[in-house]
Amino acid sequence: MDSSSHKLYHLHGMDSRQHLEHYFSDKPDMVFEEDFLIFLIENFTKTFSAGHIRGDVLIDLSIGSMIHHLYAPSEFFKAIIILKVRDRCILELKRWLNTRTGAFEWGHATQLHVDLEGKSAELQDKEGKVREAAQHVAKCDLNKQNIMDPVVLPPADCIISCWLLDAICEDQNDYIRYIRKFSELLKPGGHLIIFGCLNVTYYTVGRDRLRALTYDEDFVRKALVGEGFVIDKCVTKKRTGISDLIDHTGVIFAAAHKEK
Repeated sequence: MDSSSHKLYHLHGMDSRQHLEHYFSDKPDMVFEEDFLIFLIENFTKTFSAGHIRGDVLIDLSIGSMIHHLYAPSEFFKAIIILKVRDRCILELKRWLNTRTGAFEWGHATQLHVDLEGKSAELQDKEGKVREAAQHVAKCDLNKQNIMDPVVLPPADCIISCWLLDAICEDQNDYIRYIRKFSELLKPGGHLIIFGCLNVTYYTVGRDRLRALTYDEDFVRKALVGEGFVIDKCVTKKRTGISDLIDHTGVIFAAAHKEK
């Protein structure tokens, strides 16, 4: 099937709960644990536990209603501002943040995180810290000069973006343009952390097949350096889970800082 006929996340939306169930649940048939849970949590934990990425404000610009990437940074930032491009993702996320009945169960991801830290006794406390730090959840429009117009965001010490660029960029020029926009939201010396899929063309949510941007590690490195970032860490992992839901060949974690 021609990927140009697939839906686009930011234009057409997706079932945010089904997205979580497909790619982040603890169900026996969920084959992405190594790629999307363990590899992600390992790299976020190692990166933030080093202690040099910290501050007042962290902005999260990630796909869907995922939360497990915020366990590690919640220890090092006073406030996390979570921005979404779709209302449905905000509703699903707030269900978990407000501990409402029927919220997605993230206990398995929390357990992975505390096990990596060697702090299994802090299981409940870990989720509480994320909820306490996530002070603002709001909708944004990345096509606007001020993505929160008329609200002006405070300069961020760190921006995290997981899979969002994969989902919203129609070509590689778009990817570079959004990296530039992220840079504008950062303080001088601020950090940018990106997680995404390599060589992907589509991903499936429920009955919908959505288009994804195809790129490789070399492109990510060049995009970051080209927009004035110094790469501190860039690691990839070959695809482990085999599923028709998504056709990626691997995943990438990149951490960089903005030159002062």
